[in-house]
Amino acid sequence: MVNFEPQFMIIRFLIFFLVITVVEIYFLQAVKTFVQDFSQTKKSVILYTAYGLAAFSFALGVAALFYPPPNWNNFFRFLSAITLVLFVCKLLGCSFLLIDDIIRLIRWIFSLFKNNTNEAGEVVNKISRLKFMSQLAITFTVIPAVGFIYGMVRGAYKYRVHNVKVPAPNLPDAFNGFKIVQVSDIHTGSFMDNSHLIKAFDIVMQQKADLILFTGDLVNNKAEETIGYENVYNKLKAPYGVFSVLGNHDYGDYVQWETPEAKTKNLEALKQVHANAGWKLMMNEHVALEKNGEKIALLGIENWGGNMNFRKYGKMDLAHKGTEEFKYKILMSHDPSHWEKQVQKMYTDVDLTLSGHTHGAQFGIEIPGFKWSPVKYFYKQWAGLYKKDNQFLYVNRGLGFLGYPGRLGIWPEITVIELQKI
Repeated sequence: MVNFEPQFMIIRFLIFFLVITVVEIYFLQAVKTFVQDFSQTKKSVILYTAYGLAAFSFALGVAALFYPPPNWNNFFRFLSAITLVLFVCKLLGCSFLLIDDIIRLIRWIFSLFKNNTNEAGEVVNKISRLKFMSQLAITFTVIPAVGFIYGMVRGAYKYRVHNVKVPAPNLPDAFNGFKIVQVSDIHTGSFMDNSHLIKAFDIVMQQKADLILFTGDLVNNKAEETIGYENVYNKLKAPYGVFSVLGNHDYGDYVQWETPEAKTKNLEALKQVHANAGWKLMMNEHVALEKNGEKIALLGIENWGGNMNFRKYGKMDLAHKGTEEFKYKILMSHDPSHWEKQVQKMYTDVDLTLSGHTHGAQFGIEIPGFKWSPVKYFYKQWAGLYKKDNQFLYVNRGLGFLGYPGRLGIWPEITVIELQKI
């Protein structure tokens, strides 16, 4: 059998090199036009910076072909993320120059069929248009780049406490005012060190919650990401305990394992991390929480994805079985689509569901009276509190990050939920 892998690698390299070359040439053309009226010193500084960034982009890309980014340490992954952000922003900015070139090409083709042309007028028009398009290219490169880099340096750790009061008509009197802190989507492997998570957990403990709940995705893929964080996880303590569930990333479904046994061993190791931290990992089960002789039920299931072909590990029937005696029920389920696809239809006695998963896409706009993120086109319930009939869902925006190593507009969240008897 012929091995086509080397040929495919060469083709991928050539395509990559071509795309990078075209984008960098377009961008450098825009920079040269943009700085043509600057002083010689400013012009040199800006041009050399642009050349240096282009060279670094090429070098990092070539390195990635021979030494895959998953093998890089956190520092180089961070640098690569900044480089990728800059490249995407350059691609956005250069689209204006590409449009300009296409328009000029079309006009040039049409001019071949015309007898009368005002060459001087065309030259003036071409120059002024090029200057304007270069300004657009620089503007639509720099502004997004500054925003996204801010999101990486500061936004990723701009922790926000969201205080939410949830009406609870079925709540036993003893639990009126009961305070729950929800944390979700830590994605430990995305942090460069544990200092930022320590800061976040300090904020959690300052809320003096009765109960702390973690709704999944402790890691990106592997249990080994938690090494060095063991003494951070066990900082979480609450009078009624710390409970957790698994998210879709906790199963190791997104990496290639040498054997099925290696994948199973990884999951067992991750379960042990929860146990060592003092967290009760809920695996399709429920527990009773008792206060002053009255009880409510806390249910926790494995990940159950209703959207985008995420796997359905969760078994709600097992978790729900035996909860009939409880007047009030709280469910931890990582993926919010579970609420609409199954909980609302089959388990109408579940009063409050707590989820995460969406991260709010780590990008969007949240101002009083207006909330938007591109993730809303994939998840109807993607951040905050939702109500359907007598059932509530709260979707946590996540504490960590994945993919893009930052947040812009949708900041990392610590949720403080107060149950109110009405």
